[in-house]
Amino acid sequence: MRLIAGFDAGQTHTTCRLALVGDGLPPGVGPVVGEGDGPGVCHLAAPKGPERFGAALRESLVRARAHLVDAGEPAGTAVLVAAAVGASGIEQGTAVQGQGQALAGAALGLAPERMVVTGDERTALRGAFPAGPGIVVISGTGTIAVGRDGKGREHRCAGWGWLLDGAGSAMDIGRDGLALSLQMSDGRLPETTLRRALWEALDLDPDDPGSAQRLKALVVAASFGPAGFARLAPVVDQQARAGDAEAIAVMERNAGALAAMAAGVARGLGLLGPAVCPMGGALSHLEQLRRPFSRSLALALPGSRLAGAAGDACQGALDMAAELTAQG
Repeated sequence: MRLIAGFDAGQTHTTCRLALVGDGLPPGVGPVVGEGDGPGVCHLAAPKGPERFGAALRESLVRARAHLVDAGEPAGTAVLVAAAVGASGIEQGTAVQGQGQALAGAALGLAPERMVVTGDERTALRGAFPAGPGIVVISGTGTIAVGRDGKGREHRCAGWGWLLDGAGSAMDIGRDGLALSLQMSDGRLPETTLRRALWEALDLDPDDPGSAQRLKALVVAASFGPAGFARLAPVVDQQARAGDAEAIAVMERNAGALAAMAAGVARGLGLLGPAVCPMGGALSHLEQLRRPFSRSLALALPGSRLAGAAGDACQGALDMAAELTAQG
């Protein structure tokens, strides 16, 4: 058996999907024969970043190979001939991408010419629009947009790190809500139900005058970080659904930021009336973000249309890996 692997390596977990190629099969990606999850990755410059990257690829591959045994196939005789990795924190055309390429090759036992390592937004784009132009807008803990034109040129907007450029993300939604809650607490804004809901979600007593100081200390703890803010986004979404004016404003402002990202990609590529595919946990699960995003997109990018993804990021990675086998 000749196998290709497609990896979607995010901050919370990594998925490896295996498919057959060659040996009488039609060109491209053959039947999927296994899938497995492993740990997440972090930026390669972070402490133990390279070690976590290699471990995520190896462990998810082992778990995907286990499905070959479950299906009665001799996993030990299945040869991995190419792989593509879409990973969080890999910037196109940078030294980090080269480092990721070397680490992935070592982890998987593949030569550099049999490997592609890129940002997970690029594999998501390839999965969503495998054969033509389009734009993906991804909103999860962080956010980014990337698109491709009919000639294969790509352009990205946003995604420059949570400290500088997280507008439209679950992290920013949670942080914006908390910022408003403090303004309500000290009298700058009228009190709404948003403050009480957020503080209770953090196990803070909304009626205790000392809770504001405890909140200040909580958000700078090393264990809080972007994910801590992002976990509060569903609370803001629920409050917006219930009619809280401040929560509604937060959701609409972040939805407008996502639409502006799509419009920026379209301008960068000269796309007119492009298909736009919303992706990521925030756009999938936060209704009060998804609805105003659709309205904002119509204003920011007239003629555009929302589109579903043809495939996911793992499928996009498999397509990239299959191209490597076609090159000989």
